[in-house]
Amino acid sequence: MRIEHRQVEGQPLTVIIEYPKWSESVDNLVRKIGMMDISFIGRMDERSVNISLSDIYYIENVDRKLFIYTESEVYRLDGSMADVESRIYDSSLVRISRTCIMNTDYLRQIQQIRNSHLEAVMDNGEKLIVSRKYLQDIKKIFKRRSL
Repeated sequence: MRIEHRQVEGQPLTVIIEYPKWSESVDNLVRKIGMMDISFIGRMDERSVNISLSDIYYIENVDRKLFIYTESEVYRLDGSMADVESRIYDSSLVRISRTCIMNTDYLRQIQQIRNSHLEAVMDNGEKLIVSRKYLQDIKKIFKRRSL
């Protein structure tokens, strides 16, 4: 594989993939690059903000309202957990409980706490409860990364 890059003033980011034959690895690469362009519209006070998938630490459902948490900000998100899940397929975001989706790119560690519960510690210090029901999904993401 050969990687080239160049700066072109006045042009949007463009990715060109040249391949001798379409394969599963090319397909995976195309999907991963496409995931980098996913964003959500979050609301804070009276303004709307475009939030890139890569900026999201986690998304939480609190009293039937969705919130996006970034490193230091919290935004309100319209929609449902099912809407979010349909857009993040095959990304680093994974459901960890009935009410929470976490970005594993910002996961520092998972540790066992009292009563056999699991806790995810994020890079920004936030702690999230991980349901054992969703632990397999987290393991799948780490397995994909190690391939």
